[in-house]
Amino acid sequence: MDGTKSEVDVYRRRLLAAGTAGAAAGLGAWTPASLAQSAGAKPLPAFAAFKDANRLIVHSASGIETKREAFGTSGITDTDILFVRNNLGAPDAAITANPDAWQIEFDGVTNPRKLSVADLKRLGLANVAMVLQCSGNGRGFFGHKASGSQWKVGAAGNTLWSGVPVKAVVAELGGVRGGMRYMTSTGGETIPPGVDPKTVVVERSVPWTEMENAILAWELNGEPLPLAHGGPLRLVIPGYYGVNNVKYVKRLAFTEAQTGANIQSSGYRVRPIGDKGAPTQPTMWEMNLKSFVTHPAGGQMRAGLTQVHGVAYSGSSPVGAVEVSVDGGKTWRAARFFGPDLGRYAWRQFVLPVILPAGSYEITSRAIAEDGEVQPELRVENERAYAHNGWRDHAVKVTVA
Repeated sequence: MDGTKSEVDVYRRRLLAAGTAGAAAGLGAWTPASLAQSAGAKPLPAFAAFKDANRLIVHSASGIETKREAFGTSGITDTDILFVRNNLGAPDAAITANPDAWQIEFDGVTNPRKLSVADLKRLGLANVAMVLQCSGNGRGFFGHKASGSQWKVGAAGNTLWSGVPVKAVVAELGGVRGGMRYMTSTGGETIPPGVDPKTVVVERSVPWTEMENAILAWELNGEPLPLAHGGPLRLVIPGYYGVNNVKYVKRLAFTEAQTGANIQSSGYRVRPIGDKGAPTQPTMWEMNLKSFVTHPAGGQMRAGLTQVHGVAYSGSSPVGAVEVSVDGGKTWRAARFFGPDLGRYAWRQFVLPVILPAGSYEITSRAIAEDGEVQPELRVENERAYAHNGWRDHAVKVTVA
């Protein structure tokens, strides 16, 4: 089954109709690093040592989360606090020493060939503001403790990427060959010796038409793309979960079928708890509708006027409105957007001024898309804890004195 948002929504409705309430977020357990869980403060790994540890939660060397209160109100998520999620260990940092020399192979086009980043820079230029989000963002709210980093809200960030449009490269190479249905990208991580490559290789297939929006990026937030985020070159597909935005991309092919790599055929599949992954299950492609409050972040506050603010985003129909509740969803008030609209794939910031007398509050938000879809209350329970967008779990509790 192709993993469209509608198919995941069908899965949601089926489970809820059966009396299952929940939400999704998760990750395949097929790499040792993915099994590491947060157990108190951990040091930043060497490849991410430039980041601001005080505003991060280090779950493991392959999972680094932005603290809720660190997002701020500027709109773009600074690279030094942007989350990190790796399925394999990062390659040697030497690959970023001369980024223009990195090569990527193109196949499934009329004129297959390898091109360097320097070659790509001659073919076109574009940038896109978009939410980068791990499929498992929100996993920490699930009760069954799916393997992987126990993210709450911070495995997401609003990012600005620059590079060459994939469609410009494809045009230079004579176009896509007939019969191709998928765009399949392969990462440049080192495969551990003695391991079957297909069991661990980061190789993802998406509908081939996504080349219209995709870029091959060498710049993040105005700076050369660092190793921690896929440098020297990363495929960026706006509106799609992070795993499809392949890091250290070394091959981009148009193919008749989806890759047989485990990360595609069984990993990142939405299925009931206890079930194994299979190609017939929805895969993590398009992101669903979501919002969460970033301030207050919980704890204690002073009574009086406060600005409740947060972020909202969607991989499909743009966010049209956001509502905020301070009583756990019993009543809702319309928030307003603030800051620039950076495009349909970026998040919108919202704010609602509220006066909070002394007492206890449960503050949350729900987004409403332009097509009328409303962010759901509950998560959909699933084995890997993927795609969690329920507003109930994302609420923050505060005590006002």
